[in-house]
Amino acid sequence: MNKLHSALVLAGFAAMSSAWAAPFSQDALPATVQVPAGNKVALETVGAGTITYECKVKKDTTDQHEWVFVGPDAVLSDRGGKAIGKYFGPPATWESNDGSKITATQLAVSPGGTGSIPLQLVKANPATGNGAMSGVTFIQRVATKGGVAPATACAAGNLGAKEIVKYQADYIFWKAI
Repeated sequence: MNKLHSALVLAGFAAMSSAWAAPFSQDALPATVQVPAGNKVALETVGAGTITYECKVKKDTTDQHEWVFVGPDAVLSDRGGKAIGKYFGPPATWESNDGSKITATQLAVSPGGTGSIPLQLVKANPATGNGAMSGVTFIQRVATKGGVAPATACAAGNLGAKEIVKYQADYIFWKAI
């Protein structure tokens, strides 16, 4: 084999191995947001979109104000970038392009990076429709970027105002083994 042929063969193997991404591992995640044993990854997605916040009176006060989470609106894509569903709410709903969808109950959160919404573990409710969401037991939100409440002031003068912020997160769907 000449040097050029060897380089082309090695480049081909490198391209193939990068296409075979390693399966998701939750080992580096905080224990609070890890999925219990007896489940396996069924689907890995990237959610990219927006989160809406509204300026409201802080709970149990009359003179303090805060930005309150209203809901998400994101496209779910597979690791190759193909749109395969959406995430919206309230209530928080993950819907596949095949029409199956689920809601879930939050079990735990753990801090995300600076300026990013927290990591999250939710327990899925039974799916409606048959398809990709059927049988999902848990969903993890990991690798979060952005999405935190606005830095603009929330005060009596702008009660009811809504702000939309961009965010991205990986949503990992798990099913029982």
